[in-house]
Amino acid sequence: MNDGGELTMLNDIKIKNTDELEFAVFCIENIAMRLKKWYRALTEKSDILNSYVISEYEMLHTQSKEYIVDDIINLIEEMGIQL
Repeated sequence: MNDGGELTMLNDIKIKNTDELEFAVFCIENIAMRLKKWYRALTEKSDILNSYVISEYEMLHTQSKEYIVDDIINLIEEMGIQL
């Protein structure tokens, strides 16, 4: 990462062996599983995506990223949605 918190891509680094490849696949699979759980919380276990995120766009898009994420997480918790 650079000082601005952005990921610096290192295109010259290659996967050298099956252990590194298996670890990369492990990381990708687990990130996808977590994202899927959040997506389900917003769409299948509730209607937060449509009834709050989309319907409150005018108000929400003017807020900071931290506010929006915290607000949605708090709503998920208040609704008792299990991830």
